[in-house]
Amino acid sequence: MPIDPGKSDSSPEPEQKRSGSFLETLRSIIYAVLIAFVIRTFAYEPFNIPSGSMIPTLLVGDYLFVSKFSYGYSKHSFPFSFAPINGRVLSREPKRGDVAVFKLPTDNKTDYIKRIIGLPGDRIQVKKGLLHVNGTRVPRKPIKKYEFSTSFGQVRRVAQYLETLPNEKGHLIIEEQGDFGPLDDTQEFIVPKGHYFVMGDNRDNSSDSRVISIMPNGHSIMPVGFVPFENLVGRAEFLFFSTDGSAKLWEIWKWPFAIRYGRLFNRIE
Repeated sequence: MPIDPGKSDSSPEPEQKRSGSFLETLRSIIYAVLIAFVIRTFAYEPFNIPSGSMIPTLLVGDYLFVSKFSYGYSKHSFPFSFAPINGRVLSREPKRGDVAVFKLPTDNKTDYIKRIIGLPGDRIQVKKGLLHVNGTRVPRKPIKKYEFSTSFGQVRRVAQYLETLPNEKGHLIIEEQGDFGPLDDTQEFIVPKGHYFVMGDNRDNSSDSRVISIMPNGHSIMPVGFVPFENLVGRAEFLFFSTDGSAKLWEIWKWPFAIRYGRLFNRIE
């Protein structure tokens, strides 16, 4: 009786199919990783906000995309700053008022996010809480007080202003200690060539270019100083997610109530 070859128990086809399926899956994973690497390096990289130094613009629990092409590319555009690049390639100058991510100059590893206030050659000073650029006071307009909840559940209201930089770009700032914080009176800083002066929008709780050394009187604020152009990673563009932190990762039933829906997909100004 003839044997149907399609029913032969010795056929290697099932094993070949399994091998082919595994290789296809592995190839797809490699392609996905490569695509993600290229996008993260040359287009957009996600970051999250762990501190309140940029309140009210950015809140703890915000997740945002940073455009890597905004200022061109340096070694810090690559993961672990691993790239044989000196200076920047395809560079574009930052604009005053940009919210930018940069590598902390003191270690070239830690990511910080602040607002660019001073350009190369600018003279920057804070006098009694008021920002001065090149000898001219930057106008600020008081608006509705900013409200937030403390760790004890109390509601605090602090002074909030609309500050307008010399290029007429306005942004919100808060002053938790009024105009009497430790960084509300500074020396005059002259921004060196190839560097930028950055500040947090939460003026009394921000380690930024106003801090050039370890502060006295017990203030544990990390020195930042001037930020080299090479250290800029990219410009913050928009939020893609935000959570108030009230739901832990495993508390799935709380997730819908922890999301700040009103902040999703907002542009960062």
